[in-house]
Amino acid sequence: MLRTALRNVLAHKGRLMMTVLAVMLGVAFVAGTLVFTSTIQEAYNKSSEKGFDHVDVAIQPIKRDADDEKLKPVDNLDQRTLDKAAALPGTKSVIGIVSGFTGIADKKGSLVGDGWGTTGANYYAGQDGKGTDPRYPMKQGQPPRNANEIAIDAKTADRTGYKVGDTVPVSVDGPVREQKVSGVFTTDDGSVQAGGSLVLFDNTTAQKLLADPGEYTEIQLSAAAGTSQAKLQSEAEKILPPESKAVTGQKLADDQSKMIEAQTSGMQTAMLAFAGISLFVGIFIIANTFTMLVAQRTKELALMRAVGATRRQVTRSVLIEAFSVGSVASVAGLAAGVGIAVGLRSLLGSVGGGEMPDGPLVVSPGTVVTTLVVGVLVTVLAAWLPARRAARIPPVAAMGSVHAPATTRSLVLRNTLGAILAGGGAALVVGAISGDDSKMMGLGAALLLIGVFVLTPLLSRPMIAAAAPVLKLFKVSGKLARLNAVRTPRRTAATASALMIGLTLITGMTVIAGGVQHAIDKMATGSIKADYAISMANFSTLSPDVEKRLDAMDEVEVSSPFRTSPALVEGDKETLTGVNGSTISELTSLEFTEGSWKGVSEGNKAIVDTDMADKHGWKVGSKVDVAYEDGKRGALTVTGVYEGNQLIKGIQMDTKTLDPHMSKVADLQIMVKTTDGASDAMKQTLEKGLGNNPVVTVQDKQDISDGIAQVISILLNILYGLLAMAVIVAVLGVVNTLAMSVFERSQEIGMLRAIGLDRPGIKRMVRLESLVISLFGGVLGIGLGVFFGWSAGELIAGAGLDTYELVLPWGRLALFLALAALVGVLAALWPARRAAKMDMLAAIKAE
Repeated sequence: MLRTALRNVLAHKGRLMMTVLAVMLGVAFVAGTLVFTSTIQEAYNKSSEKGFDHVDVAIQPIKRDADDEKLKPVDNLDQRTLDKAAALPGTKSVIGIVSGFTGIADKKGSLVGDGWGTTGANYYAGQDGKGTDPRYPMKQGQPPRNANEIAIDAKTADRTGYKVGDTVPVSVDGPVREQKVSGVFTTDDGSVQAGGSLVLFDNTTAQKLLADPGEYTEIQLSAAAGTSQAKLQSEAEKILPPESKAVTGQKLADDQSKMIEAQTSGMQTAMLAFAGISLFVGIFIIANTFTMLVAQRTKELALMRAVGATRRQVTRSVLIEAFSVGSVASVAGLAAGVGIAVGLRSLLGSVGGGEMPDGPLVVSPGTVVTTLVVGVLVTVLAAWLPARRAARIPPVAAMGSVHAPATTRSLVLRNTLGAILAGGGAALVVGAISGDDSKMMGLGAALLLIGVFVLTPLLSRPMIAAAAPVLKLFKVSGKLARLNAVRTPRRTAATASALMIGLTLITGMTVIAGGVQHAIDKMATGSIKADYAISMANFSTLSPDVEKRLDAMDEVEVSSPFRTSPALVEGDKETLTGVNGSTISELTSLEFTEGSWKGVSEGNKAIVDTDMADKHGWKVGSKVDVAYEDGKRGALTVTGVYEGNQLIKGIQMDTKTLDPHMSKVADLQIMVKTTDGASDAMKQTLEKGLGNNPVVTVQDKQDISDGIAQVISILLNILYGLLAMAVIVAVLGVVNTLAMSVFERSQEIGMLRAIGLDRPGIKRMVRLESLVISLFGGVLGIGLGVFFGWSAGELIAGAGLDTYELVLPWGRLALFLALAALVGVLAALWPARRAAKMDMLAAIKAE
């Protein structure tokens, strides 16, 4: 039986090639994902370990959790702590660290490292200021020595073309600083390796810009010979100021590794999910292939049963074939996956403008085993049902080719099960909307998809019959194509389902994205009257000097900052937003259910959104107890209740009331209304007035909407690219089904040729059959995708995006349907040509 199974694999090379290719594609995606993420993790881990080579113990302020009721920010470390650390037994040297956001512009005025990390830090030249910083060895020039000098990393220097002596624009919190490049240094910083930038200031300037004079964000200790990290940590814990901790260098490296792993795990999960979809789609092709191969070898298997082979042996022989195919496909997929990983690594560097840290390609034993097991397991599982079906055929009936099709009972059972699954899934989806339960919706969507798949053979007849009027235009070829498409409903359904799954996901995500974009457009135009919103490129805070500079411009009519501060409101931790109470009503267009902005500028007054008002039972005139960031308490009087949204929500009050309680006054954004309204010329004027700052963005309402749309478009394009794998596998499925269908119908095609159907007619028949099957899958996929998009959108609306509404992208839906038709046309090229070239006499004699 083993020899027979292996012989059958070799005897059907051409027919099994499609199955090998389908499995290989799915497996390649799995292997490529695992190799790519392992390589990234290993490269960054090695890079981060180098970065901690000089650190044995680090003293750090403790970061507060979001739910911590303490409002005042944790204090930085001071010079006294650094001096105490330097005097500890076992300390060889200490370095005071200061770091924070710092943007640098290239020669075109664009932000360098945007999207990867734009960081500034201090060059610590020892306590006397005359030493060297071991973190940043200088490649050219010298370290920064005064407030007018900076040093830049070598990769930024290469990308921008800056040299020692050049003057470059730099910004920390808004205002532009013209700095002279005193030196170029090398670094193992992972962010820089990935495409970010690092700017070094002298120690005093860095403290002034990125912290406060005399303060450090971290202190790093190097142990003397004979002193372990644990011993030095124990000594450092004796001098810790309040709300700080001592951490070993090994712990820092381990935490960095865990952070890198966490950052890459999300990408790995998403990519593996799409690989799973490809494999899931591939299951239909594998099952189809083995079903048809078994059907073609019915007499052969029956003869084996007649000469003594048991059912188990017949089943085992088919599974051995599947195991052989899966093994070959998995090995090929692993090799292709390594190639995919190499391509993704290069793509990451070219798209991001940076490059990966140096390191080898990591193909771990776990990746090899996982890839091979997944490929073989998927293939064997997909072939198991056809194998069982083959073994259950009575030998006498099989040898006479009179084995019966599926019984009425089995069809009723299948259709009943499908109806229950589909109905139950739809009910769960609808119930999840009212219950705001995403997990229930996910379960319902899965059940509905499975239910529709089970019902697909039943649905194929009426839906394909609906195409009869169009097919009649093609006369005999069209009629034969329709009859062939419904002749074996299960095979047609399995082929169409492969395409259905891919289009369901694509359509659903497109519908959701369209609704979200419409909601953002509506929110931006509905709640903002300002012409422009000014903010930092990295969404950090702006210096109040930016607002002063804007107000000094003749083109600015009114403006208002938006600055936030944590507070305890009626015992709950909330965020207070400070605005210019005198001008804010001219810059926003909020829908008030009660009261208005009037009176907010008078002090100790505020407006609140409806959610907070309903939660606490507030109304106009209510007194709100507030504990501010500085620990002082006060009471706010509610002057208005408004409908909040994702752009403006919570408690809004005047900056004159809020500012005295803030530890550091800074703006999240500034809204501006200009004398001549929004225009390209006005935008350029504002940008010029702010010094053409690389880190400050000036956006009108359309820019805000387009910025969000760009993020959505990038995500959609990534999704389309990943799901293209599933569509490719679906194309292979259609080709596979048609090719084997042509082989099965060799006698029939020979007879059609003999009675007068010419070769173009045969080609047309096969192409129309393929087109009908593909469009059937396309219509099902688009219909399910729209339903899932609607239901997920309702969940999004219930989660707080009130302006969300269903928007059907008719153009894209038509494009998806056209794509399904194109799949059918392309998939039929080879089978149609093969059918037309068939010798009629040889075909008639074929068995």
